[in-house]
Amino acid sequence: MSYKKLEIWTLARELSIKVHKMTMTELPAFELYEEGSQIRRSSKSTRSLIVEGYGRREYKQDFIRFLINALASNDESIDHLETLWETQSLKSRKSYDELLQLANHLGMKLNRFIEVVKVKHNQLKEPEQEYFTNIPAIQDQGSSIDQGSSIPDQVSNNKNRESKEYKSEI
Repeated sequence: MSYKKLEIWTLARELSIKVHKMTMTELPAFELYEEGSQIRRSSKSTRSLIVEGYGRREYKQDFIRFLINALASNDESIDHLETLWETQSLKSRKSYDELLQLANHLGMKLNRFIEVVKVKHNQLKEPEQEYFTNIPAIQDQGSSIDQGSSIPDQVSNNKNRESKEYKSEI
């Protein structure tokens, strides 16, 4: 599985793109590098933290920590959006409502996802095969990789061989 299949990442991606477009087209020039820059960074941070947390998903506390940071960045984006609306730098009620609804929805999904990770972390295993598709065969003459076996089998065989070599050194 890939982080791109996570609904929270899809929502965060959609939000970061919409926020970016809004800041470039709907804000006054002076806000481009002020509040506009802040909301762009916080919305993109939400997305990136989900990805980084997913990369560390094997370690429950790391995964949760990154997801909580993603939630905090999302809250920051909501605050920047509200500031833009309250100061009338963002004048489009439609854009404000759409972005606020999307950010709130993402926040709810992140909260729920965090709770599920806390309870069900590593209870379901991802299919190993998905990580080993479309990998070109290594054509190195000095390689100890068996061209006839699958990569997961080769990894397992290498671990067994290394373990035996280690025990023989003791």
